[in-house]
Amino acid sequence: MGDQHMGKRPTSHDVARRAGVSQTTVSFVFTGRSGISAATRERVLAAAAELNYRPNLAARSMRTHRTGRLAVVIPVSGLNLFPVLEGAAATARDAGYVVEVISLSSSPEERADDLASVAESGEYEGILSFTPIRAPQPTSTDSAPVLLSLSEFDENMHATGAFSDARPVAEIMEKLAELGHRRFLHIAGPPDYPAAVARRDLYLTTVERLGLDSLGVVGGDWSGLTANHCVQDLPDDTPPLAIIAANDVLAAGAIRGAVSRGWTVPGDVSVTGWDDLIMSAHFIPSLTTVFQDRHRLGSSSMQRLLAAIRGTEPPAQEEALQKVVWRESVAAPRAR
Repeated sequence: MGDQHMGKRPTSHDVARRAGVSQTTVSFVFTGRSGISAATRERVLAAAAELNYRPNLAARSMRTHRTGRLAVVIPVSGLNLFPVLEGAAATARDAGYVVEVISLSSSPEERADDLASVAESGEYEGILSFTPIRAPQPTSTDSAPVLLSLSEFDENMHATGAFSDARPVAEIMEKLAELGHRRFLHIAGPPDYPAAVARRDLYLTTVERLGLDSLGVVGGDWSGLTANHCVQDLPDDTPPLAIIAANDVLAAGAIRGAVSRGWTVPGDVSVTGWDDLIMSAHFIPSLTTVFQDRHRLGSSSMQRLLAAIRGTEPPAQEEALQKVVWRESVAAPRAR
């Protein structure tokens, strides 16, 4: 039956009893006070989760001058951040905070004013930005929120941090070379995307390092139609070929171009993408691609903000946020 009557909202007393700690310890956990061991904190949070307990933010604000609210600020163009925001919000919620996502203006001057308004509102204990921003001058140091400004994306929400790491390109090409592929083609993304440039550059470096035969770098946008045309323009005697596409949409266009020419995938042409879009596992053949753990990036970033608010040691920087997902679209080249 549980520790509560049906319909009764759980209290910090209930959490304390379930976790086997004092009510003060529960309070300290949810207000971020130091001196609580990791094991005790985890036990309290687990008990709170089991009871579906959420702290009374208004009461906490009156007692501690804390609002229990955090803000994540993003440029208006940051519409591809949902998994990152979801990870950040879930981590904040588990720590007893409410998160609000606030869009900033596209103009740098207006963006600075927007940020100053958020910081001076007194509504937030902390502000998290995934793009570099300049902290506004606080009108009062007592009420100034903690600001954590990261460099994971630029102002246009193009990946510049962990997700601009191109090392999976080398891993993919090394594996394809082991399978027997010697002839490669790179279908690149736009040159104003740092991640696309990094993938192109590592492709070229890996071709040289492994002594492979490259048919060049083509494309230059994120259009699947462009990728299709690039494959259509290849000579008839091109296969066997391995195509390294800068994202899954380009890979899909490449596959369509190959199949329309009567080339089999992966028999004549192996194709890889990037991003692990939901549809990629359902292609025929399913697409070998690179998964980016955006949820974990959001969660770890929020953990860093919470540590800054609490004055505790920040967590270690997340590693291995990307991994190659091997599927049916690559194989040893078929003898012709």
